[in-house]
Amino acid sequence: MTEVYDLVVIGAGSGGVRASRMAAATGAKVAVVEDMFLGGTCVNVGCVPKKLFVYASQYREQAAQAAGFGVDAHINNFDWATLRTNKDNEINRLNGIYKNVLEGPGVEIVTGKGEVVSPTQVRVGDRLLDTKRILIATGGWPFKPDIPGAELAMDSNDVFAMESFPQSIVVVGGGYIAVEFAGIFNGLGAHTQLLYRGDRILRGFDEEVRSFVSEEVAKAGVQIRTQVDVVRIEESQGKKICHLSDDSTISCDMVMMATGRTAKTAGLGLEALGVETRKDGSIIADERFETNVKGVFALGDVIGTPALTPVALEQGMVFVSQQFGDGSRSINYDLIPTAVFCQPNIGTVGLTEEQASEQYPGDVDVYTSEFRALKHTLSGSTERTLMKLLVRRSDDKVLGAHMVGEESGEIIQGIAVALQAGATKAHFDSTLGIHPTGAEEFVTMRSVTRAV
Repeated sequence: MTEVYDLVVIGAGSGGVRASRMAAATGAKVAVVEDMFLGGTCVNVGCVPKKLFVYASQYREQAAQAAGFGVDAHINNFDWATLRTNKDNEINRLNGIYKNVLEGPGVEIVTGKGEVVSPTQVRVGDRLLDTKRILIATGGWPFKPDIPGAELAMDSNDVFAMESFPQSIVVVGGGYIAVEFAGIFNGLGAHTQLLYRGDRILRGFDEEVRSFVSEEVAKAGVQIRTQVDVVRIEESQGKKICHLSDDSTISCDMVMMATGRTAKTAGLGLEALGVETRKDGSIIADERFETNVKGVFALGDVIGTPALTPVALEQGMVFVSQQFGDGSRSINYDLIPTAVFCQPNIGTVGLTEEQASEQYPGDVDVYTSEFRALKHTLSGSTERTLMKLLVRRSDDKVLGAHMVGEESGEIIQGIAVALQAGATKAHFDSTLGIHPTGAEEFVTMRSVTRAV
């Protein structure tokens, strides 16, 4: 008799791994199916290696700033192959850790492409897995626009394995991936141009933050061109020639398309099964992560919720609570802290000024502080820091916090705890600052910049 699994998960990324191992820890019989790498995008071609590249890209600027402190520092050389190899070694180590955390509680790892053939069966090669529940957690995949010569451009996956480092690059896109990689390439010494078809980079972020970051990124050396797009790419004498929508051209060594990501649902058998999806391929799931086909669930980037690793992790925890626990756990998408590792960094949690004024018109006070960090009084850098609080006047509740500056992600993480606990502006005001730090500005802002 065929043994029936309690849960078969397709996709061993952040959400899939968390759901698999936590379900197995309850005593459930679980299998996870993966045809690429354990850990998904974040570990292999996303957050983790990207952050390592960000660290690498900062040394050139740090060496230049050292003279103001009496330190004679020079960057003699940058070897891309060394960075890439060391990154690969770290990712391989993490892959091993993911294997251990899955197998430890008893999850069976099935290597291959998973296809849902019925609400209770998943096919992997010539093997058929019978299961009480199916969870799809296949994540997303980089999207490249359908233009002539698109195959000549890299996507955000390709960057991590490129053979050589370019002297010049064009990054196409205006989201956080595009902006982060533009900073990485610029910091590592490439002549970097960022092209975006919109009027300002980082759509969806606070408008004041967007404007501030645009200026600071440009000051750091990235050439930003907005309201322009690449319509064709050609190759000539070893160079990539980008033909733009304004009839101009750019010659460069490499082109990177960071023009968005789409749900990775092709080939899963969803259409034949009747699972409802949106036009972009993402799966429609309810608050219990169940699709319109009973017994088939989905979570993470593949369902169109915020494409962030911590969101997928929490969704995995909620799913296990609902299916194998007491069902008491739920997820709140209102206060998701986010960091963008551009240079300078962005950290944000809660509402933007635009969202706050729309939801609570005439009842929002905006507090801002803009300054040159203490470090840069000697470093010679003209980089500035922005901090911002949004407060609902009627009850003093802090609705959002935003920062652009060094280590903003680290600082906003702590503030996210305060907002989750329902902090008011009075709580911020009564909190003693840590001096001298940039973070103390969040508890010393007393004057309203504007009311909206």
